[in-house]
Amino acid sequence: MSKTLVVVVPDADVLAATVASRLVAKIVDAQADRGTASVVLTGGRIAAKVLTTVKDLPAAAAIDWSQVDLWWGDERFLPAGDADRNETQARAALLDALPLDPARVHAMPADAGQGVSSAAVSYAAELGDPLPTFDVLMLGVGEDGHVASLFPDHPVLTETGTTTAAVHDSPKPPPNRVTLTMPTIQSADEVWLIAAGPDKTVSVGAALGGDKSKPAAHATGVSKTYWLLDRAAAADVPARR
Repeated sequence: MSKTLVVVVPDADVLAATVASRLVAKIVDAQADRGTASVVLTGGRIAAKVLTTVKDLPAAAAIDWSQVDLWWGDERFLPAGDADRNETQARAALLDALPLDPARVHAMPADAGQGVSSAAVSYAAELGDPLPTFDVLMLGVGEDGHVASLFPDHPVLTETGTTTAAVHDSPKPPPNRVTLTMPTIQSADEVWLIAAGPDKTVSVGAALGGDKSKPAAHATGVSKTYWLLDRAAAADVPARR
């Protein structure tokens, strides 16, 4: 059973620094164990801060970036280079400054006229069967408790037959997205749910309190599930015994 740990820090800047340090250590440990590491990235304000902080950490010099596989938990189905794509954000914050192997940067397909369903199928093929070993899978937590592009009461949330899914009517723009399904998320060794700010307080408290209507409540890792929160986001978290 996955062990759930809650880490609360004072503010969003400290949270970004904490997650960045943990991420570097996790990658170094994975490479020490088997020579490679596999990380699933997320988007959002905190994610950008985390990646920017990684770039400035001296400990990141211990990583062999050519032996890191990077994946995404979800993506807005927009043209390549669009500023709202998670890939674009990640490249600007960190990836373009690293000596990565381009073949190991597994961006979700951009909108090039092929349709979002085809994009989801393409990414499932990229993932392969069996799935890669995800050392850590990072997720932002939305105000409504969504993770990746899995929204409350949305049919894609309960999809179990595929590793990825096309989202055609997202309640947040843009309407078309590609996402990992919940079973794929749950295949990761560690899942990190990251949230900052008072707009996340209710959803974080509900999910950690066991409210299964919140997709975040279902996002668990095989060995560990970390909730990495600032004080505002954690204000409604139930006391842990």
